[in-house]
Amino acid sequence: MKRLVVVLAMLLFPALTAMASDDAAAKAEGTATFYANITAVEPIMEAFGADTGIKGQYTRISTSKFVATIMTEFEAGKLMADVVQGPLPVLEILKAKGVLAPYSSPAAAGYAEWTRKDDAIQLFGIEYVGLIYNKELVKAADAPKRYEDLADPKWKDKIVMANPANHATTISWLVGLKDNIFKSEEEWRAFLKGLAANKPMFVSSFGPTPAPVESGEKLIAISMPKYIITKAPAPLDWARLEQPLFGTPRAIAVTSKAPHPNAARAFVDYWLSGKAMGMLAKDVGEYVLAPGVFPPIDGMDQAKVLPIKDLSDEEIQKWGDEFKTIFDVQ
Repeated sequence: MKRLVVVLAMLLFPALTAMASDDAAAKAEGTATFYANITAVEPIMEAFGADTGIKGQYTRISTSKFVATIMTEFEAGKLMADVVQGPLPVLEILKAKGVLAPYSSPAAAGYAEWTRKDDAIQLFGIEYVGLIYNKELVKAADAPKRYEDLADPKWKDKIVMANPANHATTISWLVGLKDNIFKSEEEWRAFLKGLAANKPMFVSSFGPTPAPVESGEKLIAISMPKYIITKAPAPLDWARLEQPLFGTPRAIAVTSKAPHPNAARAFVDYWLSGKAMGMLAKDVGEYVLAPGVFPPIDGMDQAKVLPIKDLSDEEIQKWGDEFKTIFDVQ
């Protein structure tokens, strides 16, 4: 028994020493700078600081400006970000340009295998899209049950959605329905024609979609169920479809020239932890991939939420141009 204890101590001591050394190095660096397109993460930044003694600095960059902003700093040798977060296609572009460093976080050990994209990129959530409606004006029994129901003429002039001609996530979502829901492209195009005939209101992104539903100007939004949390107590609910929900994968990675590399790894570890992912789900309504963690939206723990295929910039442009014609976007 004594020999076993000695052997175990010999095996564990280097690992424990390395962990202690990494923690000390991260605290000595003092700061982890986070560039992200996700919103409402200030509580996580504060908790990270309180729990680790490392200050988290958060800078939000819109998806449309993400690559350009980071590459301008990176190529000038002035990238301040230790950690970057964005849609998976964005981080894949950054990796191809040498911006990301290999890192496999022990905090992701319990995540599904498919969430580990490669040696640098870790998926942690899905920017899920669903149908939200005004529950004071639409009975649950009357809400859509299938995506095809959006083409029902009873919803004419009662739908709001992000502009399908230029909103990348909406474009990807519509193409995702073609790939995952409809049996043929002909059926999918018939659906698009019916949806277009219902004359949806177009807005610039998902952010403005809940307001017309809250006010009763529109009844249904192709939007993100998380707004049920962030817009509470607005009278919003989500349509329990018989089909899966789809969305763009969210990813995180350490940068290759991180000014604070040890703090960067500490931040990624914290971000992927059950505590941080629980805050993101509970307070922001995000759909995260940490095992057993769900947003507190009634029924969401039973929903099937799947990532959609990544579309290239060329594909986004191609489909956007086609949707512009189909939906008669001016």
